[in-house]
Amino acid sequence: MTGPLADPPFIDPQVARRFADFPAELRAGLLQLRAMIFAVAARLPEVGRIEETLKWGQPAYLTPETKAGSTLRLGVPKTGGFAIYAHCQSRIIPTFRDRFPQDFTYEGNRAVHFEPGAALPEDKLSLLIAHALRYHLRQLRAF
Repeated sequence: MTGPLADPPFIDPQVARRFADFPAELRAGLLQLRAMIFAVAARLPEVGRIEETLKWGQPAYLTPETKAGSTLRLGVPKTGGFAIYAHCQSRIIPTFRDRFPQDFTYEGNRAVHFEPGAALPEDKLSLLIAHALRYHLRQLRAF
């Protein structure tokens, strides 16, 4: 899988296959979230390199060198659409929900859900991603 939506290129062929296996109507949104994760990470040198792997069969994004972040995952919830997941025992999703209570559909403390074809508000979602990628850096405050 290559092209503008696969930016940056996939390193792990299993991750590339997983994206290829997502239903076509969900793949563009999931690839957009993926691109946002890498773009936000590139603006945050304190998080270091992002590792893209599979966890529970879902694309997962970690900060292995600095351990600054909490894992983010991308997937398809049983209720439909697509989602970005954070560790359910963290304050990542609750903090985001406190800031944007009406702007998104939430799955408890673990996910933000999206509908296929819906515009993704990159400005707001970049805050969520940055918070997750810096979650373990105690000196930094969320949002």
